[in-house]
Amino acid sequence: MAATRSPGLDSGQLLLICAAGMLTVAGISHTAATGLVDSQVAIGFGVLIAAGELARLTMPGNREVAPVSTAASLGYALLLDVGGREATQSALQVVAVMSVGMIAGALPHIAVGRPPRLDAMARRLLAGSLLAFAYRPVAHPLYEVAAAGDWWPALGVMALLIAVMLTADVVIAAMLRSEQVRTAFGVAVRDEIRMAAPLGAAVAASGMLLALASHSMDLTALPAFAAPLLVTQVAFRKYAGIRATYLQTVRALSRVTEVGGYVEPGHSRRVSQLSIAIGRELGMSEPQLLELEYAALMHDIGQLSLRDPIPGGATVLTDPAQARRIAELGAEVIRKTGVLHGVAEIVRRQCDPVAESPPAASRIIKAANAYDDLVGASTDRDRAAAALERLRLDGGTEYDPMVVEAMARVVDRLTMTRL
Repeated sequence: MAATRSPGLDSGQLLLICAAGMLTVAGISHTAATGLVDSQVAIGFGVLIAAGELARLTMPGNREVAPVSTAASLGYALLLDVGGREATQSALQVVAVMSVGMIAGALPHIAVGRPPRLDAMARRLLAGSLLAFAYRPVAHPLYEVAAAGDWWPALGVMALLIAVMLTADVVIAAMLRSEQVRTAFGVAVRDEIRMAAPLGAAVAASGMLLALASHSMDLTALPAFAAPLLVTQVAFRKYAGIRATYLQTVRALSRVTEVGGYVEPGHSRRVSQLSIAIGRELGMSEPQLLELEYAALMHDIGQLSLRDPIPGGATVLTDPAQARRIAELGAEVIRKTGVLHGVAEIVRRQCDPVAESPPAASRIIKAANAYDDLVGASTDRDRAAAALERLRLDGGTEYDPMVVEAMARVVDRLTMTRL
């Protein structure tokens, strides 16, 4: 029988999860056969890893992170000594402690119906494992040098290997993201560096400090360093929550035009989804895509000022002057929020001809809106092809040919997916 793919997982994610699974089995089997080296230290770090997994959070871009767990994993991998006692655990024991800690921390979430993302857990495990396999073979000579009073070689090796680990993690994350959201690999790398690398660097530095502090503080270094990390994590959680609430508010506001009968049901959502897909096809970054999403959701909010709604809300069929007036009124409404000036400018210029060089986001929304006005929720391929042909026949006056061709590729993929 042919193997079936788990729903929601692409080939890259499955490969990552399988690799992490094999590492977990190897680490636990080896540790069970040889026994734990310094079980008190292993249990202490394992408990901190589990606590960190229990406190995991989701950052913008649907990135699941566990800063405390990751810092504890890296600290255990980098450990030279604890209170003067040399740390002699093998790389496979590090993998076993990380695996058991992660699984233990995930169980409460699973029990209440909030299972962790397996690909995110696999990435965290692989990052720590990469560091452990590179560092543990040289830990003993570094310990001997450090015991003689020279810690600089150990610090240099730690910093170098952490930099390599972070680079590998960014590349893996970018490869997965480029496959998941259909964006160029270079764009995905840029987004990962901008969105995830700063937190990753802070967590890596915390892991290194945790390993170094264990020399003089023994296991008391664990709670001493976990507390500030937890406080920082709470701040990140609040930021992520505020951003999610903000997006939900914008989505709710965008439905006012539908509830009032100004546009067809689902129009704003469809235009937003199509615009984001086109933006990714054209290589837009995540901050640009977020601004595009806000603008696409609220692109028709100016229709609330109309005394008589446009039939079907199809601005593509209305007078260009009226369409521009609707865009300007919508921009005024958005500008009054005091925080979405960029979004307001995108909405204001969505009806500008190509010759006036409107922002890329405005050109995308204009094309996506026209397409949905002509096709709506229909999945008929002939209707979609006719709509695209109509936009192409414009000759690049009102609709950017590059945007139209990107939209054609997106529509073609969506059509094939539905078949």
